[in-house]
Amino acid sequence: MKNFQILCFTLLIISIKTVAQETNSFPVQVTIENGTIEGNYDTHTGIQRYFGIPFAQPPIGDLRWKAPQPVKNWEGIKETKEFGPRPMQTMVFGDMKSRSKGVSEDCLYLNVWTPAKRNTKDLPVLVYFFGGGNVAGDASEPRYDGESMAKEGIVVVTTNYRLNIFGFLAHPELSAEASYKASGNYGLLDQNAALKWVSKNIAAFGGNPKKVTIAGESAGSIGTSQQMASPLSKDLIAGAIGESGAGINPTMSPIPLKDAENMGMEFAKNAGYPSIAALRKLSTRAIYEIYNESKRFGFPAVLDGYFLPKTLPEIFKNKEQAMVPLLLGWNSAEIPGMAFTQGPYTEDNYINKVKEAYPKEYKKVLELYPHGSEKEIELSATALASDRFISYSTWKWFDLHRKNSNQPVYRYLYSKLRPPLVDNSLTSGLAGGTVEKNTATPPEPKGVGAPHACEIEYCMGNLHLIEDYAWTPDDYKVSKAMMTYFANFIKTGNPNSEGLPTWDAAGAKDTHPPVMVIDTESKLIKAKNDARYEFLDKAYQNN
Repeated sequence: MKNFQILCFTLLIISIKTVAQETNSFPVQVTIENGTIEGNYDTHTGIQRYFGIPFAQPPIGDLRWKAPQPVKNWEGIKETKEFGPRPMQTMVFGDMKSRSKGVSEDCLYLNVWTPAKRNTKDLPVLVYFFGGGNVAGDASEPRYDGESMAKEGIVVVTTNYRLNIFGFLAHPELSAEASYKASGNYGLLDQNAALKWVSKNIAAFGGNPKKVTIAGESAGSIGTSQQMASPLSKDLIAGAIGESGAGINPTMSPIPLKDAENMGMEFAKNAGYPSIAALRKLSTRAIYEIYNESKRFGFPAVLDGYFLPKTLPEIFKNKEQAMVPLLLGWNSAEIPGMAFTQGPYTEDNYINKVKEAYPKEYKKVLELYPHGSEKEIELSATALASDRFISYSTWKWFDLHRKNSNQPVYRYLYSKLRPPLVDNSLTSGLAGGTVEKNTATPPEPKGVGAPHACEIEYCMGNLHLIEDYAWTPDDYKVSKAMMTYFANFIKTGNPNSEGLPTWDAAGAKDTHPPVMVIDTESKLIKAKNDARYEFLDKAYQNN
């Protein structure tokens, strides 16, 4: 009974918030390529909102595991005032919070926030890809909300894309039926379809299709790096922002098509459905349960010769990527050091783990990640775990573009410590947000830096939408600075403006390139630890 009452109360609060959001709105209509849509114009903020706009046909039935197909025209007025369903997924990250209408294979919808008035045109555009390891996530999450950035004079788009088995399954039969003779990468092709939609339609919202910056965090950042590299997308963008992640070994890098096909064929065979025709006949529920029972963490992206003809290092070294300004960085403590040590921060344990990971090079690693005290071991283990997880791949993207383009490249290190949680019964989640504590939840260690995903609500100006943390004036100060840097970059390709610390671009030959440390007092420094990334570059054979 108590749980039922809590549920009812929660639904009431959500309902009140939704009604309150539209109390000051009136309906507005826009005609786009496929017909007329109706959203809401908020008279208090001046922002128009259009949620749940279809940008491709529902990928269901015969379109399951096919590249996204163009939307069909509709008659009359399509109401776009509620977020469309989020992609099929389970609660991989319990901390993700959605505002969407359920979960569905029919998920190819995007959202637009625009500050445009009736005669406004040529506004800069931001297209943001959500994170979640290509297995979870949702364009409706409050931390990605586009209204704050729209108030800066930018048209903001957030978009869904297919995930896990629905978005990345490769199979020889799927390759045989595709016109481009490859399979997998459907989620990435969805992102490309959203960019094509933006190119054709964003002028109707006051945006400039020639001034589109793509951005994302984690898997969204990885997708951004891949869109920047893809011959299908590179001409659709004018800039890119990456927050913690690039599709470069060892971080969710693509695998050869043949390997991906064999992986998919083995999966289908083990599930008892050796043919794609048999799999396509299954219900959404059956596919969902078969995938979950397999305990897989998604399927990798593919070197399909179509969306990704080569690895990202090969594409960038050949100067075949989008030649656009790039702003990117990572957080100071992406993942806890325990992810590497798998035990206490003792000298013996740390050294043994380093020897296990780098048996021939352990002395060099211990120099780069020193171990003079328990605190130093914690910091070094955190740095090593973070670098191996996602920081190195982001650095490599940075290094490749600055050395193989004539475009400015701006690098940051996000370092603001997160404030305490409002509710002591919760603990911070792995991908931002919170999860409930239980008896098995270990005590949360005191933060030694900014964890993975914590910067999203800061750079998008959305602290006010995230109620889990006890935000302070310092948090709002950092958010204002980071959002302004991002907004400036989206508008001009340069993050700088009066009132902010000057942020210099990195030169191709800089041995200690400039890094903007984003914190309560942000400052530009020279990179101190790039020797770590140069070592890992050789270890991962990406050099």
